[in-house]
Amino acid sequence: MTGLSKMLMAAGAIIFFIGLLMPLLKLGKLPGDIMIKKGNMTFYFPVVTSIVISIVLSLILMAIGRFR
Repeated sequence: MTGLSKMLMAAGAIIFFIGLLMPLLKLGKLPGDIMIKKGNMTFYFPVVTSIVISIVLSLILMAIGRFR
């Protein structure tokens, strides 16, 4: 396997496990996330959730980079 295929499989596995944990951690309903309900339409934009996930992934990737 090439490095790219291993990296894509690892990224897919990480996204899969995050998807499994989202309902358990209630991660998509943090204060600061934008939800607009009008009639039968709902718009949801997870601003704070995106920032938290970005910080966690950055820390994980920095830790992996230091041990390479």
